[in-house]
Amino acid sequence: MYRPTLSTGRRALLAAAVVAAATAVPLPASPAVAAPAADRQQQYVAAATEYGVPVDVLLGVSYLESRWDTNAGTPSTSGGYGPMHLTDARHVAALPGRGHHDAGTEDPRGDDSRPARVVAPRPAEDPAPPAAALQTVDAAAALTGAAPESLRTDASVNIRGGAALLAAYQRELAAPVGADTDPAAWYGAVARYAGADSADAAAAFADEVFTTIGAGESRVTDDGQRITLPARAIQPQRSWLDRLGLRRLARPDGLECPRTISCEWIPAPYEAFGAGDYGNHDLSDRPGRQKIEYIVIHDTEASWATTLQLVQDPTYVSWHYSLRSVDGHIAQHVKTKDVGWHAGNWYVNAKSIGLEHEGFAAQGTWYTEAMYRTSAKLVRHLALRLGIPLDRQHIIGHDNVPGTVASTVRGMHWDPGPYWDWTHYFTLLHAPRLDTGIPATGLVRIDPDYATNQPAFTGCVTAGVPCAPRGSSAVVLRSAPSADAPLVNDIALRPDGTPNTMAVSDHGARASAGQTYALAGRQGDWTAIWYLGQKAWFHNPASAPTATWTVGVVATPKPGRATIPVYGRAYPEEAAYPAGVPYQPISPLQYTLAAGQRYAVGAVLPGEYYRATTFDGSSPGDWTVIRGQNRYAQIQFGHRIMYVDLADVQLLPSPVGAPR
Repeated sequence: MYRPTLSTGRRALLAAAVVAAATAVPLPASPAVAAPAADRQQQYVAAATEYGVPVDVLLGVSYLESRWDTNAGTPSTSGGYGPMHLTDARHVAALPGRGHHDAGTEDPRGDDSRPARVVAPRPAEDPAPPAAALQTVDAAAALTGAAPESLRTDASVNIRGGAALLAAYQRELAAPVGADTDPAAWYGAVARYAGADSADAAAAFADEVFTTIGAGESRVTDDGQRITLPARAIQPQRSWLDRLGLRRLARPDGLECPRTISCEWIPAPYEAFGAGDYGNHDLSDRPGRQKIEYIVIHDTEASWATTLQLVQDPTYVSWHYSLRSVDGHIAQHVKTKDVGWHAGNWYVNAKSIGLEHEGFAAQGTWYTEAMYRTSAKLVRHLALRLGIPLDRQHIIGHDNVPGTVASTVRGMHWDPGPYWDWTHYFTLLHAPRLDTGIPATGLVRIDPDYATNQPAFTGCVTAGVPCAPRGSSAVVLRSAPSADAPLVNDIALRPDGTPNTMAVSDHGARASAGQTYALAGRQGDWTAIWYLGQKAWFHNPASAPTATWTVGVVATPKPGRATIPVYGRAYPEEAAYPAGVPYQPISPLQYTLAAGQRYAVGAVLPGEYYRATTFDGSSPGDWTVIRGQNRYAQIQFGHRIMYVDLADVQLLPSPVGAPR
């Protein structure tokens, strides 16, 4: 069994180094952040000049680390601060060390035909001290004379620190230094800046930096600074990479990653143990046996090393890929033809691929640009190969997966959370989108400006305590068109009918970027959508819209039906099950869809149940897909997708009868 070592697990737990570090001091929970400077662009120029770094190299590295954002002085999952992502292991050591499948009551497998596989919390086992790549704030302090606190919280000082590190790396390689040197000769220093533990990951990071320089970028940062990187064609001198002395990864046949990203095979075990039990996934032959419909985005709620330990435990659960925060490196664990235990809903598991991103849905951290980019490359590669549409009906978060039956709804997970930047992610995916520009087409696509959309969530670190203001993909839904109106109620989460809350984990009154809903009304600067059987209102002023108009297909009850049931899985009817295979009941959730309401349709799907209950496929009907006559419409019913029986609904073009 694979076990991380110092060279392969250098993102690992940091406690040993924290104890040993002479500079280890408690970090403030909410660091004070310096006010934005008048011209951040000039700060890059000044730092590049001071330390002898080509300014486009400095800007390119910074963009791939943070997109030039300050993130309000909070750290990434890798403990990286500021536009240059200077890392401080002392923060990461304080973060939780268990996987997100350890929390709550969700059964990651989500199959009623087997005993629930609710995993018990377990302590992390950290096999190695941190690499120097995770304590660059101290190296930058030594090079610049600046205090670590200033390097973490002052953007201009942070940029100087990043420039000083790049110049130091360049000198260690005996490569030319100077603001006017050829950027192509900086490939080795850029690759080292990634903090990668393999030549493949370092090269993938450096290639992406030079691709960014070649394409150019311009954007307004999260603190209002316009920064521009002019496009400049450069042929990087990749031979400098060899001087870093990093290991080369094996790429075995069958590794399902594009060649342009760093990827390795770290298999999840398929092993029998105990009294007929086995782990930690199921064999299949997808897409030949069953079409893959979804790619599910998770976060790990743990460090990279802990994540690898857990997925290699046969008594734990599994997912197909893990993605590392510091450099975007990917490990594949389960073949896409096989079924991972990750989404908490067996119907979705059987028809999905699961990606775990090193990160935390709250905890005051942010996801790195390097990880967003490799994730998008992987997802686009898989989606194009498997015919999965690049939209929010098929590329979904774990928080969009429905409960299987009424009793499991409350225990479902909510990662990657409201701070995952769905709009940026879909831009990286090069996903197509249709904007009509007019509400008469009947559908609303949630589309807030991530940086300026900052809902007042609570409980990111401590329950009830306001989260630090930061950009979000989520819009908050109210019961009336007023900022003072209560939030809407999710009856499954709050059966007493009370409103949902602003707790960061409470998604029952929330819609997310890219999700599409049927228009239910408009009043002034407010827009209503049909949501969980009710009208839900969100602020959508013309001067700063938080949604766009689009067109598609909606589902509404057939004439004469006052209400119809809503389901969390699309299973076949009882008559479809062969002898010896127990029927999986078609059990409705707590919600109903009433006459006059409309919900956006994401797909029309056959009723299917993949039977897999034994290690060797010896049980009657095992390793087969049971299909019946039932067909379902997948709808965007709330924050989560759900299903309605096609026999219960009409499918109509969204403009027909749409509110004006």
